[in-house]
Amino acid sequence: METFDLIAIEFIYENETRRLAFQSAELVIVKEFGTALWYIDVNGIQDTDLLRHFGESENICVELKAGTGSGEIFEGTGYFHPNERHRGAAIRGYGELVQKQAETNG
Repeated sequence: METFDLIAIEFIYENETRRLAFQSAELVIVKEFGTALWYIDVNGIQDTDLLRHFGESENICVELKAGTGSGEIFEGTGYFHPNERHRGAAIRGYGELVQKQAETNG
């Protein structure tokens, strides 16, 4: 199992790109028997309207990009499960999560 602290999460939902404001987020990747599953736990989400929207919507699929402080970028598809009461969410991965290194200018 690998974990990464995330500093940025951006996702596309209904053809709109949104940046998620949060206090903390952790990406967890579990690899067993040649397969991998992943999820992101997000805490302290400021946009309560967004949480309410996902809580009421049947379409919770998002295309996301998430970044770490050390420069890793992760891209994948997931399902956004809000927890309005605790201002959090779990994004459950669906399919492959692609890991890249952030590009540097220089």
